[in-house]
Amino acid sequence: MPRDTLTGSRIRERRISRGMKQADLARKAGISASYLNLIEHNRRRIGGKLLMGIADILGVDATLLTEGAGAALIATLREAALDMPAIPAEQDRVDEFAGRFPGWAQLLADTHTRVAMLERSVETLTDRMTHDPQLAASLHEMLSTVTAIRSAASILAEPGEIEPEWQARFHRNIFEDSGRLTEASRGLVAYLETEGEAASETGTPQEELDHVLEGAGHHVAALETADGDVAAVGDEIGGGLSAAARSLLADWLTRYAADARALPQDDMARAVAELGADSALLAQRFEMDPARIMRRLAALPPDVLSEPVGLAICDASGVLTYRKPLPDFPMPRFGAACPLWPLYRALSRPFVLMSAAVRPLVQVGRDTTVLRSETWAAPRGSLAVNRDPLFEAHMIVRPEKRGRETDEAQEVGVACRICPREACEGRREPSILSGGT
Repeated sequence: MPRDTLTGSRIRERRISRGMKQADLARKAGISASYLNLIEHNRRRIGGKLLMGIADILGVDATLLTEGAGAALIATLREAALDMPAIPAEQDRVDEFAGRFPGWAQLLADTHTRVAMLERSVETLTDRMTHDPQLAASLHEMLSTVTAIRSAASILAEPGEIEPEWQARFHRNIFEDSGRLTEASRGLVAYLETEGEAASETGTPQEELDHVLEGAGHHVAALETADGDVAAVGDEIGGGLSAAARSLLADWLTRYAADARALPQDDMARAVAELGADSALLAQRFEMDPARIMRRLAALPPDVLSEPVGLAICDASGVLTYRKPLPDFPMPRFGAACPLWPLYRALSRPFVLMSAAVRPLVQVGRDTTVLRSETWAAPRGSLAVNRDPLFEAHMIVRPEKRGRETDEAQEVGVACRICPREACEGRREPSILSGGT
């Protein structure tokens, strides 16, 4: 049926969708109900002043009544039909369907577009998992090492005596291979958890922001001066980000600029050279919010800060809103972090600067580096009047200068999903490393 003969059908559909009776529309349009009935059944043509009046009464543009759905919508519906040839869709009536039911037609077209987008995302991720050289090399290394360990163990398990010299050699091989397996497994987990630029391209806005901050080294030299332009910096380093990610970046840059104005880099450099990267001492020196001190420490370039620091910030829900990991203290890219982190304890003790100098931290599987942490929680946003404030917690971590005194260091993980500690009171899901519950 030609599209220009469906004007009456579109008038009828619009009238019914508005819950208007035929007699009411005819009365308002100044025609008889019988004549309107002929129009709605496409037995009388309509145009000019009468069409404009009916369109105005129905609250639509007259072109939507005469032309119906746009060419793009029709093309998308035809594409959807071609993608599923097993379903005998009436393509010769697609104009009529889109014209009479524009809402349903748009819903179907949007659903088809979204399905196609998700299918492309799945294909991209599948291709990455199949052809990723880092993943393939890590899996090959793990399989080779497991095979070597099993071969040596099977020889030791065979009946009969083995000379002490050979027995010691096999034991040494198993010990060395198990160490290689541990390192390969740790590297693979770290890669899957914290690496992958492709993830930032198709991930959440927070992941996009993390990717940009990692590329900038968490330091923006252009905002270290009083005349730094937040908008210009955002355009420079935020190109290609989604609208939501650009909004997060703008908020982060605004806070960065405010911190830099309140605490210039030169002042921080002199204080750090004298006191070190101790948040408590620096907060006392500048008589300033410890959270700002922690953010400034994390933003200092390597030539100013001799020892690296990591910083994690979470909101009142416990979600990480900012992460600057250390090599010996990785932070999860997806999901929640380890519930044993002092970061979360700070939320229950606001306005208390807690320093883990007495009991430092060590991450499971990284027993060579002890970390010191300082945490601080305070309200975020404007003053709360007759309502509870929303708190935000900061946790800064840095290598402890003293060696590990094993019994006093608190073991924490990255996240439950990749933590091998089965006997943990904070575990909320099984680990893929241990198969624990």
